[in-house]
Amino acid sequence: MAGFAAFWREIPSYIDPVLFRLGSFELRWYGVCYFLAIFVSFLLCAWRVKRKETTLTRALLEDYYFWVILGVVIGSRLGYVFFYQWSYYSAHPLEIVLPFQFDGGVRFTGISGLSFHGGWLGSTIATWLFCRKHKIEFWKHIDFIVASVPAGYAFGRLGNFLNGELWGRATESAIGMVFSNDPLGLARHPSQLYEIAGEGLLIFLILWPLRNKNYFAGWIFCAYAFFYGLVRFGIEFFREPDEQLGLLSLGLSMGQWLCVGMMGLGLVLGLFLYRRSKK
Repeated sequence: MAGFAAFWREIPSYIDPVLFRLGSFELRWYGVCYFLAIFVSFLLCAWRVKRKETTLTRALLEDYYFWVILGVVIGSRLGYVFFYQWSYYSAHPLEIVLPFQFDGGVRFTGISGLSFHGGWLGSTIATWLFCRKHKIEFWKHIDFIVASVPAGYAFGRLGNFLNGELWGRATESAIGMVFSNDPLGLARHPSQLYEIAGEGLLIFLILWPLRNKNYFAGWIFCAYAFFYGLVRFGIEFFREPDEQLGLLSLGLSMGQWLCVGMMGLGLVLGLFLYRRSKK
């Protein structure tokens, strides 16, 4: 048992975040996992199209995913900039879109810093624009898409784990892991794995079996907003707060305050859409 505990603790040190290298080019597991996140969501939706669970065609679905990928990328980047690092990027605006750091010279850094909440907003706006262009009912369409999102989301958090980032708070319990990128070298909660289980698999198991229930248009979107906010709010107590922000008012992290907003939106919007459906 002691041997397994030691192995568990050091698992991150056995993981190379780079899948393969070719000269100066690196393909990281992080990128592969984010591709899988979108691909898994697409496959589930394509399967439903084939089963005639929607009036959407395969061609229209493929077009939609082009839109939503743009929405996720732009939204998640801007969300990180405005929610987590505005003081820095307001002074270095070029670094928002360019993969270089200009502070004291020029250094290639890649585009680092993404926010789920920003990606969620960006994808929602992209979905609205797509539906408006193609004259598709927005709430029914977004319900159709959102049912598959938690399954893909799990792969995104797996990418964070394999990349050795977004680890949890320090712990003395046996579940703690030591992450190679942690300058303090402390055993920490593997909060990325908690998020895979909670925000990914658990919410998927709640929503997917109910995907064809027509309670009211928009109910899956509202349920996802509420349940994601609720589960993420709890897991944030085990996740290390962003270094540049720390804990905010009431001892809550930025992620938790954003989740409060998601829960509130899910409840208020859900009540509004439900009442509207009864008129």
